[in-house]
Amino acid sequence: MTAETLLTEMPSLSKLYVNAAATAAKSRLIRAEPVVALPSRAVEVRGVRADLVKVTEFAHLMGQPARDVLPSGYLHALVFPVAMSVMVQDDFPLPLLGMIHLRNQVEHFAPVLFTDELSVRAWARDLTGHRSGTQVQLVAEIHNANGTKLLWRGTSTYLAKGVFLPGLDQPTAAAGRIDFIPPTPTAQWRLGVDTGRAYASVSGDFNPIHLSVLTAKALGLRRSIAHGMYAAARVLATVPLAKPDSFSWDISFDSPVFLPANVSLEVVDHRTDDGAWLSSAFTAWNARSARQYFHGTVSAGCP
Repeated sequence: MTAETLLTEMPSLSKLYVNAAATAAKSRLIRAEPVVALPSRAVEVRGVRADLVKVTEFAHLMGQPARDVLPSGYLHALVFPVAMSVMVQDDFPLPLLGMIHLRNQVEHFAPVLFTDELSVRAWARDLTGHRSGTQVQLVAEIHNANGTKLLWRGTSTYLAKGVFLPGLDQPTAAAGRIDFIPPTPTAQWRLGVDTGRAYASVSGDFNPIHLSVLTAKALGLRRSIAHGMYAAARVLATVPLAKPDSFSWDISFDSPVFLPANVSLEVVDHRTDDGAWLSSAFTAWNARSARQYFHGTVSAGCP
């Protein structure tokens, strides 16, 4: 990063979405030459504190009691407005609305408590071609109040489907997909049509593709879809139930979960000979069609 934008308070997600919609409308009227570079600025907010009411509501939505240590999924929701502030900058080359979430990689270096004062920083990197458009990574970090200790880092990979920027190599079509054979599920989820709205109310992320059939159709989807971070947070609520101080997780989203949905889930734990937890692998799929929704791992320690 060659420059940094320091904000005095956390951005409002609702205002950011309005700005994104206005930018999208303006781009349809003005056909400017596409920019093929990422902003060179990081965005930082200091003095950030968790909202105890929202933390409690978030934990309860995931079926867990609120604890002193903030849930990993809540930490993603906490930093998301800062990451989104990077994506709505005038020189960000991809449209925010309709962006598809491909993957999340998270490292917990130390527990983050609801009483902690935090510093949050985010920036974009790795603008690359994709066979279906263009993808980019948004990196967000949580430090202690004075920025001397890194507590948490999340890297989110997004795809702007159908947006092909000049000068970026487009990978060839992927090799034939290996047929997914569903294993024996260890859990079943029943997600109602209001799942997206419920997650939005506790996370503040009111992305239209998750809210209703009408808002999802306006962005080219046949129905609303569950938020990828809802799925990740729900898995992480219990995998493992007692987490070490340092751990990491990685989730890839294979296909959207159209709502309502019945989701089958398998979790496989790996332990030492004396029973200590090392890691878990998880996979989720459509209980009726056997279409894979997502898969990932949770591991002790950070890479």
